[in-house]
Amino acid sequence: MGGGMLALVLLVVAAIFIAKTVRVVPQGYEWTKETFGRYTSTMSPGLHILIPIYHTVGRKMNMMEQVLDVPSQDVITKDNAVVRVDGVVFYQVLDAPKAAYEVSNLNQAILNLIMTNIRTVLGSMDLDESLSKRDDINARLLRVVDEATHPWGLKCNRIEIKDIQPPRDLIDSMARQMKAEREKRANILEAEGFRQAAILKAEGEKQAAILSAEGQREAAYRAAEARERSAEAEAKATAMVSQAIRQGDINAINYFVAIKYVEALKAMVGAPNQKIMLLPMEATGVLGSLAGIAELARSSLEQQQATKAVVKQAQ
Repeated sequence: MGGGMLALVLLVVAAIFIAKTVRVVPQGYEWTKETFGRYTSTMSPGLHILIPIYHTVGRKMNMMEQVLDVPSQDVITKDNAVVRVDGVVFYQVLDAPKAAYEVSNLNQAILNLIMTNIRTVLGSMDLDESLSKRDDINARLLRVVDEATHPWGLKCNRIEIKDIQPPRDLIDSMARQMKAEREKRANILEAEGFRQAAILKAEGEKQAAILSAEGQREAAYRAAEARERSAEAEAKATAMVSQAIRQGDINAINYFVAIKYVEALKAMVGAPNQKIMLLPMEATGVLGSLAGIAELARSSLEQQQATKAVVKQAQ
């Protein structure tokens, strides 16, 4: 019985000795080796042999990139607006001994450093800048925090602001401001539309007036041309009648009498206040005048033909 107990004790002691002597560091980690509590070297991933009691494992450092949530906090901006901000940081341990022995409670140190710098960066901006310049905030935080954590053997790869929440009353005020701005732009666009419509209407009226004036000018020109031709015709007719009178042709006098007679009759018929007219005249006289006009036209035609014949013989 005593021999079996001794064997069991020896087996347990051997197992503990082997566990303290042979250590396996997993991939993605580095362990520090201490000699009587003093750091001596770093154990990389793989199998390592330690001397029990003389050598001990100090800190087991994760060398992979890690994600750390930054808790939300209230921050006062440059224009005294209170906003609630949270974020996330991505970092990686590059130097295991520094991360293990240069700072106590690494994660807490990183969080406090980031939260302090968030207050500093947002405190130098007004509310509009803090809401619109998220990339600038992230870049400034990354630069400052990475420089501060370098002595700890860390590399901060990214720092992202996840959310910036203004107070509820400020959100309502911003919503009203945005609504007023949209209504303002809508009113401006509507007024611009009315202005363009008025301009186009005025342009159309201007073009219409120009075209109308040009039409009236063309009509006046045509009317003047017509009057000019009528006057020329009247002058030729008068010249022909005068020549016939000088030659003693009685039909020329009848022509003038007939013309004046017809014109007077037209004026009497076209008067608006005349409804019934009594015309004491002889029908035979009117017919005689008209016959005289025809005779005058015929004699004028014969005279022109005789003149052409004389000119032709002279040639």
